[in-house]
Amino acid sequence: MVKYSLVGYDGSDAARRAFQFAIDLARCSHGRVRVVSVLQVTEGGADACALMMADSGSRRAQELLDELAAIVPDAATLVDVELIHGSPGDVLLSQVDQHAVDHIVIGHTERGALARWLLGSVSENVLARAHVPVTVVR
Repeated sequence: MVKYSLVGYDGSDAARRAFQFAIDLARCSHGRVRVVSVLQVTEGGADACALMMADSGSRRAQELLDELAAIVPDAATLVDVELIHGSPGDVLLSQVDQHAVDHIVIGHTERGALARWLLGSVSENVLARAHVPVTVVR
């Protein structure tokens, strides 16, 4: 039985569907959902990253919880929320061991071949490397 699902959340329609799926599953299994939003820093050095994290981290976490509550009104009672900087696939997979996650739920976003080649696919990366069950929600 699934007790702790992990959802990678980026605010997209696919992520919202994945979150709703994970909530429904948690309710059926009396489990919880860990929602992780991965922030990628593409410009600036370590100082810029540290300033950005200190300035907006707790505010962004509350905004994320508010956004999730708009989807599921009692979300705060069912979810743990965390914002992490890094590469989405690596961050999601590291969460499995750090938090005893037994299931990953990710949304699938259609991209063309060029975009997949340039940016990669988080869902493909997670599917290839995860050692727990993964559900990809379309």
